[in-house]
Amino acid sequence: MANQIRKLTIEGFKSIRKLEDFELRPLNVLIGANGAGKSNFVGFFRLLRELIDQRLQVAIATVEGGADACLHLGPKETPQFAAKLRFGRNGYDFALVPTPDNRFVFGEEVTFFDGDLKADIRTPLGTGQSEAKLKDMKGSGVPAYVFEAISSWVVYHFHDTSLTAPVRRARAINDNETLRPGAENLAPYLFRLLQTNRESYERIREVTRLAAPFFDDFVLRPIPATPDMIQLEWRQRDSDYPFRANQLSDGTLRFICLATALLQPQRPATVLFDEPELGLHPYALTLLGSLLQQATEANPPCQLIVSTQSPLLLNEFEPEDVIVVERANNESTFRRLNSADFSEWLEEYALGELWQKNVLGGRPRDERLVHS
Repeated sequence: MANQIRKLTIEGFKSIRKLEDFELRPLNVLIGANGAGKSNFVGFFRLLRELIDQRLQVAIATVEGGADACLHLGPKETPQFAAKLRFGRNGYDFALVPTPDNRFVFGEEVTFFDGDLKADIRTPLGTGQSEAKLKDMKGSGVPAYVFEAISSWVVYHFHDTSLTAPVRRARAINDNETLRPGAENLAPYLFRLLQTNRESYERIREVTRLAAPFFDDFVLRPIPATPDMIQLEWRQRDSDYPFRANQLSDGTLRFICLATALLQPQRPATVLFDEPELGLHPYALTLLGSLLQQATEANPPCQLIVSTQSPLLLNEFEPEDVIVVERANNESTFRRLNSADFSEWLEEYALGELWQKNVLGGRPRDERLVHS
């Protein structure tokens, strides 16, 4: 649990003007209207991973649309994008300053260690650099631990299940060490589990059969003509005919990816999902909620941050798991629910129903009416 996030501060990132010392629990479920800022919260962690892996400039130029687009209301309103993260007794702080050519440079990069009775240890890593120096110092002391911790956080994104999606295509069989963020190596990873961790493999198979009763098992074998490649295949109940991945529905394939991510034997310390409910049947949502709960209670436990638009999925959680994201005065606000505030409501309604009734907040609203 030392690598899991205790609290964080984000300042000046897109719709998040200032989120200060926000505490995270083992399970964190973000709800809110479209455009409230849920995806920006998850996107922060996606960009953080690019930052520590020294791919910041490429990500800013090709994915984010330039530094100016990352700053809250643009560079005239926001002089820098900064963050502070605390996990265990360690932390990582950085500030990014925009340049005239729409890039970022570091105004600050610091690692942190809580020294208890002794003085806290802050290690400045530099200023003015275009890429993080943390990775270059990963062999020494606190910076090494900080890099390892942040590297163990994964943002999974299984939205692309089109017929040309990488998850449906052949993949190098040796690309099997970990499940990649887009599950493009699902077939080689399941093939490895089948050979080295049959218990985990069977759990994935069984929960897939619960979500898709027609499903029997995966067919995992190297492609005969190219034995260094493998493609996802499967068979249905009472048949030995091998179907290919392009004969799985989008929802079924997406559920398989989610189940594999949550049931893999070496889970990341912190996992993020952005709207994992897309394309899932209501019963599959119930299974997903159970898998999410189980992951946070496993040994070792996995911290989860989940953004959702689904009242049915929300029904599977407790109020304290839920963070309501709203947008007011052109900025995102984040508020964790408290069971005591809704005790009477919860005697008659499920949490998702209360959201639909606008008891929890996090529903669309017209700010012109709010301020009139």
